[in-house]
Amino acid sequence: MTSIEDRKDDHIQLALDENNQTSGTSAFDALILENDCVPEVSLEDIDLTTKFINHTVAAPLIIGAMTGGSNEGDLINKNLAIAAQTLNLPLAVGSQRAAIESGRTQKIREYAPDAFILGNLGATQVRDYGVKFVRKACESISADAMVIHFNPLQELIQPEGDKNWSGILDVVKKCADSLSIPIIAKEVGSGISAFSAKKLLSAGIDWIEIAGKGGTNWARIELNRNPDEQIMKTAYPFLDWGMNTVSSARRLRRNFSHLNIIGSGGVRNGLDIAKCIALGCNLTAIAQPFLAPARKSPEEVISKLSICIDQLRWALFLTGCKNIEDLKKVKIYEE
Repeated sequence: MTSIEDRKDDHIQLALDENNQTSGTSAFDALILENDCVPEVSLEDIDLTTKFINHTVAAPLIIGAMTGGSNEGDLINKNLAIAAQTLNLPLAVGSQRAAIESGRTQKIREYAPDAFILGNLGATQVRDYGVKFVRKACESISADAMVIHFNPLQELIQPEGDKNWSGILDVVKKCADSLSIPIIAKEVGSGISAFSAKKLLSAGIDWIEIAGKGGTNWARIELNRNPDEQIMKTAYPFLDWGMNTVSSARRLRRNFSHLNIIGSGGVRNGLDIAKCIALGCNLTAIAQPFLAPARKSPEEVISKLSICIDQLRWALFLTGCKNIEDLKKVKIYEE
């Protein structure tokens, strides 16, 4: 097994550890959707279908990026892909660099021929390997969109991390200009500010995935992997660095009315999904809650996803909404 494969397997184990999940009250818990005790809608008539780029999906829920590039990662992605195909939900794969460098075949399309599939590469990898490498990653899974993830804090703490983040935007712009599919910019747990979003927009990116703090803490995960005592001491005050998803979503929507926003980071159930939509997000993405089920079977993933979708349907029912467009108009309060 290569060092990258070892790292991917470490990430899976550590992401399942509750100590690496944000503890305490979620920012979503403080939000209340306006209750409608006279909903005037039938639960079975509620329509959750959502337009995502050029696809119509069953709900505004993306199965978020988790892993890839190892044997266990391949099994997890297989089970997630089958679930995505079954339920007509988009699936974002984990970082593809390890699989491409090792020549590992990515069989996502074999299990999800019709699903909306999002590829995934790190921003520094895109800079170092260029547009040709990004195109290869897209083609390897017949991706419908490409996620470029931005994770400077994680890279600072990761033993193998890239500390040079210069020259990123120019290559991102080249990708946006050259690729035939959309690019989505994504954080990995620290949120995306309006300042960062403005820079990404200038590079031709009009889809942002927030990935704010509140869910899996990748800074803590990398600290678990780094034996360097100096790094441990330096990293300590930064373990809760960043903006939560609620705060990021509000600021992004306030500053950019036409920006496409995916709410992620601490989204853990269908009610959280509903709150993201009411905050102005176009869709949401959830990853960690599906990780343990994906190690078992596609049926376990489908069951967990179905509960989230039912919870979202209940949220629409209790706010008197017939569809997702109605939900965007629901008033949302801070408790």
